[in-house]
Amino acid sequence: MSALKWTRTARFTGGQESPLVPAASIAGRTLVTVVSIMTFLASLAAGGAVLIGQTSREWQSAVSREASIQIRPRAGRDIESDVKTAVRLARETEGISSVQALSKHESELLLEPWLGQGAVLDEVPIPRMIVVRLDSRIAADLGGLKSRLEKALPSASLDDHRIWSARLADMANVLVAVAIGLLLLIVTAMVLAISFATHGAMAGNREIIEVLHFVGASDDFIARQFQRRFLWLGLRGGVIGAASASLLFIIAGVLSRKLVATPSGEQLEALFGSFSVGLVGYSAVAAIALVSAVLSGQTSRVIVFKRLRKLS
Repeated sequence: MSALKWTRTARFTGGQESPLVPAASIAGRTLVTVVSIMTFLASLAAGGAVLIGQTSREWQSAVSREASIQIRPRAGRDIESDVKTAVRLARETEGISSVQALSKHESELLLEPWLGQGAVLDEVPIPRMIVVRLDSRIAADLGGLKSRLEKALPSASLDDHRIWSARLADMANVLVAVAIGLLLLIVTAMVLAISFATHGAMAGNREIIEVLHFVGASDDFIARQFQRRFLWLGLRGGVIGAASASLLFIIAGVLSRKLVATPSGEQLEALFGSFSVGLVGYSAVAAIALVSAVLSGQTSRVIVFKRLRKLS
C-alpha cells in the first residue's frame, strides 16, 4: 500500500477503511462542546467590550455638550436676580446654543435620590442650577464666561463637566481592558483544550502514525489529516457558540426595548444605552467563530509536527 493511501486510511475494520482521525468520536464531540462554550464566553466578553465602548462614547458626548452654572444662596443677595444675571451672561457667550434655569422646585427634585421623597426643604439653602447647552459647531468660550460670572456673581460657579468626562473615559477604558483580558484568557484555555484533544487523538492512533511515518508518508500529509479534522470540529463549535451569543444579544436588546418605559428599564438604558452591540459587535462575534476554527486547525497541526519530529 502506498504512503499516500496509508495517510488516508487509519485502520481496517471489517474490510472497511476508516480515517486517520475519526470523524465522530467522544473526544471529537467533547472538543466541539468545549470550543462552543469558549466561543460563547469569548463572544460575551467581546460584545461587552463593544457595548461598554459605545455607551462610554454616548455618555461622553452627552456630557461634553453641556455645562452647568450653580448659584448658591448668600445672605444679602437676591438669588432670583442672580439667576437672571447668570442666564444673561451665558446667553451672551459665543458657542452656547441654549440656557435653561431650573426653578426652585426643579432644583429640589435633583436632591430626591439622596434625601428621599417628601423631605421638607423650605429652610434649606438649596443652590439654583442653570443648564447650559453648547453648540457643537462653535467652540464655547467657557473660560470667558467663568471670568464674567466670578466678577458679577461671587456666589456662582461654572462646571464644564470635563472632570466627569475624564472619569467616565477612565472607567470605560478599565472595563474594556478587563473584557479584553478575559477574552485572551478564554482563547488561551481554548488552545489548551485543543492541545489536549490533539494529544489524545495522536495517542489513540500512535501505532498507525508511526507506521505511516516510517513507510514514507510525509509529515505534512499526516499533519494535514489532523488539521482538517480539527478545523471542522472547531468551526462547528465556533458557529454554535457564536450563534448562541448572538441570540442572547438579540433577546437582551428586545427585552431592553420592552422595558424602556419602566423605571428599571430607564436605568438600564442610562447605563447601557439601547443594549445593542450593533454591526461592530456581531462582526466581532463572527470573527471569534472563525478564529476558533483556525486555532483548532493550526494548533493541532503544530502539535502533530512536533510529535512527528521526535520520531525522525
